[in-house]
Amino acid sequence: MSALIGDEWWRPLPRGVSPDALRVIGARSARAFGDGFVSLLLPVYLLRLGYEPFAIGAIITSTLVGSAVLTLVLGMVAHRYSRRWMLLGACLLMIGTGAGFALIHAYWPLLIVAFIGTLNPSSGDVSIFLPLEHTVLAEVAGPARRTALFARYSLFGTLVGAAGTLAAALPDLIAARFGVAQHTALQVMFWVYGALGAVALLLYRPLSPAVEADPEAGIPARPLGKSKRIVYSLAALFSLDSFGGGFFVQSLLALWLFQAYHLSVAAASAILFWSSLCAAMSFLVAVPLSERIGLINTMVFTHLPSNVFLILVPFAPNLATVIGLLLARNALSQMDVPTRTSYVMAVVTPAERPAAASVTAVPRSLAASVSPILAGYLLSLSAFGWPLIIGGVLKAAYDLLLLLKFRHIGSAEQTAHE
Repeated sequence: MSALIGDEWWRPLPRGVSPDALRVIGARSARAFGDGFVSLLLPVYLLRLGYEPFAIGAIITSTLVGSAVLTLVLGMVAHRYSRRWMLLGACLLMIGTGAGFALIHAYWPLLIVAFIGTLNPSSGDVSIFLPLEHTVLAEVAGPARRTALFARYSLFGTLVGAAGTLAAALPDLIAARFGVAQHTALQVMFWVYGALGAVALLLYRPLSPAVEADPEAGIPARPLGKSKRIVYSLAALFSLDSFGGGFFVQSLLALWLFQAYHLSVAAASAILFWSSLCAAMSFLVAVPLSERIGLINTMVFTHLPSNVFLILVPFAPNLATVIGLLLARNALSQMDVPTRTSYVMAVVTPAERPAAASVTAVPRSLAASVSPILAGYLLSLSAFGWPLIIGGVLKAAYDLLLLLKFRHIGSAEQTAHE
C-alpha cells in the first residue's frame, strides 16, 4: 500500500503544514457527518410530511440555488473580510438550518429555509463553507504539499460522511427501541445536524492569523484579475459536470433505490456507506498518480470510466449488480476532487483564491440546482434510472472537453514534483 500511495499516507497532515489545517479538516468532518445522514433522510422526512417526488426535487433544488447565491456573494467580498469570522458566521447559519427543518413543516417556509440554509443534499460539499475552507488550506500549504493536503481534506470528509450515512438508520432504531413516532425520530436528526454546526464553530474559533490574507499585499481592487479568463473557463466546464451530477445527488439516488428496489433506509444507507468508503480510499491514490501523470490527466482518466459504470446501473439485472457498479464507480469518480481543487488554487494568485474558489463553485451549484427537479420529474414518471443515464453522459462530455482545453496548462504542484 505504501508503494502505491506514498510513504506519508498515514499522517493526518503532510509534513510542514500548519495545525490550522487540522482544525479545518476537523470542522469539515463534523459537517460531513451531518451531510451524510441528512442527504439520505431528507427525502424520507419529506415523504413522511406528505410531499410528492416533484416537490421533493424542488426543495433539493432550492438548497442548491441558495448555496450558489450565498457562495457567490461571499466569494466577491471574502478578500475584504476575515476568513475566520466568515466561517464562524456560516456555522451559525448551519445551526439555524437544522432548527428550521426540525420545527417547520409547511412547504413554502421549508423551501425558504432550504434556500437560505446550509443543507447539503449531495454526497459532496456544495455549501458556503467550501470556498472559505479551500482558501484557508491553500494559504497554509506550499505547492508541493497542496494536493496531498486537499486529498486528506477530502478523505476525512468522505469517511466521516460515510459514517453519517450509516447514522441515517438511527431514526428507525430509535422509533423501535423507545416507541416514538418515526416522524419525531427524524426531527431529532435535524437537531443533531444543527448541533454539529456548533461543533464546527468550536473548531474554527482557534484559527490563527496565518489563515488570513497577507496584510502587506493590501486589498485588491477586484476579486479576480489576470486569472479571470481561466477561472471562467474552468467554471463553465465544472458547471457541465455538476449539471450531470445533479441528476443523481445522494438524496435522489436514495429515492431511486427506494422506488426501484423497495429498499429499507438501513439497506440504502449501507450501500451508500460502502460507496463512500471506496471513494475515500481513492483520494490517497490520486496524490501519487497526479505526481506521475499530472492533475488534469488524473481528473479525466479516472473520471471517464466511472461515468460508464454509472450509465450501466439502470440496465443492471439485479440489485447485486447495481451495488457492484456503484462501488466501482465511486472507486474512480472522486479522484478528481482533490486534484481539481488543487489545480484551481494553483493557477490563480493567492489574492484571487477566495473569488476563484467561489466562482468555480457557484456555477456548479447553480447547474446542479436545475437537474434535481428534472430528475424528480423523471422519477415521478418511471422508476427506470433515466437520471443516471443522462447524468453519466453529461459528465463524460465534461471529461473530454476538460482534456482538450486544459491538458497543456500546467500548475505549480506539477512543477514542484518535476
